[in-house]
Amino acid sequence: MSSTNEDVAKARVMGFWQCWGMSVGVMIGSGIFLLPTVLAPYGSISLLGWLATSMGAILLALVLGRLAQKTERTGGPYVYAQEAFGDLPGFLIAWGYWLSIVFAIAAVSVAFAGYLGAIVPAVGENNIIQGVVAGLAIWIITGINLRSISEAAVVQLALTFLKLIPLLVIIVLAIFTGTTENIPEFNPNNEPVGSALAATALLTMWAFSGVEAAVVPAGNVVNPTKTIPRAVISAALTVATVYIMVTISIMMLVPADQLMISEAPFVDAASRLGTWGAGMIAVGVLIATAGGLNGNIFLSAQMPLAVAMDGLAPKIFTKMNKGSVPSFSLFLSSAIASALLILNFADGLVGAFTFLISMSTLAVLSVYAVSALAELHASYKSAVGWAIIALVSFAYTVLAAAGSGYVVLAYGVILFAIGVIVFYAFKKLETVGN
Repeated sequence: MSSTNEDVAKARVMGFWQCWGMSVGVMIGSGIFLLPTVLAPYGSISLLGWLATSMGAILLALVLGRLAQKTERTGGPYVYAQEAFGDLPGFLIAWGYWLSIVFAIAAVSVAFAGYLGAIVPAVGENNIIQGVVAGLAIWIITGINLRSISEAAVVQLALTFLKLIPLLVIIVLAIFTGTTENIPEFNPNNEPVGSALAATALLTMWAFSGVEAAVVPAGNVVNPTKTIPRAVISAALTVATVYIMVTISIMMLVPADQLMISEAPFVDAASRLGTWGAGMIAVGVLIATAGGLNGNIFLSAQMPLAVAMDGLAPKIFTKMNKGSVPSFSLFLSSAIASALLILNFADGLVGAFTFLISMSTLAVLSVYAVSALAELHASYKSAVGWAIIALVSFAYTVLAAAGSGYVVLAYGVILFAIGVIVFYAFKKLETVGN
């Protein structure tokens, strides 16, 4: 059956914790488990980089939360852009966000296969097997999401709490057995402070991608104008706190010279717990990536649904099953993500993951930027404080996008140009059909 906004509203099954779990679960994925090693060469100045990125993410959460207070429509950033700037900008934001999610599904499934390969050598030694495992992960979780909105939300919340356990264990372990003597020098390479901060902030941006997850399924949320702002801001604060505390804990547990060359910093940190520590962390990483994959697959169906309900995409995207799931949108998104796996695994696991997260991050940054502009548009005359927050958020997203590199930016321009073509092609087909 097809749906309208009223039909979607009948499936309001997500409360505060489900929304919180959606954002936290998408943000805390595979990235945090490798970032301590990536950041180690910069020294403890990287903590300031985390702080800068955390502040940026919190400002974005404030902007998104304020925008969410104004509408109960499904679509989040798409709705904000459409109401502020019109159909074409709204469609392009929906297009960009949907692409970011599809790329993220492929990227996180690659990470899942990679971490499973660390546990099961047969998986790690063969690119084809890794690709098959990644594909199976996508379709198993797609099957869960096809059952019902409420079931997908419950699974997401459960996985979110489970993935926090190994992170909290590392924090407690550092409190009792770590030492501040292991914390690296502030700026061991004597880089200009501004350059070092910019580099570490850009490296940590991927770890906050997903802060917007709670605002997208507004039509499925109980009392969305109150629930969503609380959830998205709480999620950003939760993740920022966990990330900074975990990074400090890893530094206290693993000597700086070892941390810089570690391929599994959390495993090294957990070694103090004995042989079961490494196993616990490995399982924790798999749960984290599975949770991130579940959240992204859930979101992948919401944006096409929102656009189609406004008549800017084919009506088939509004088709829902008995569980109030936009089944065609979900199936198509997972199918395209699977195709991306096949196209990119020729470069191997690392090459595929690097390209996919670069494209996903760039696309979602464009969504954040336009959301900030939408708030600036709404507040610059009536609420100067909020306008300043929106302007700083916009500047932050532009700075982060600038660090993507020319190749990724060029691909991004091409993808958005294709979005313009798709928009006008559909408009023409609608005109001919009428």
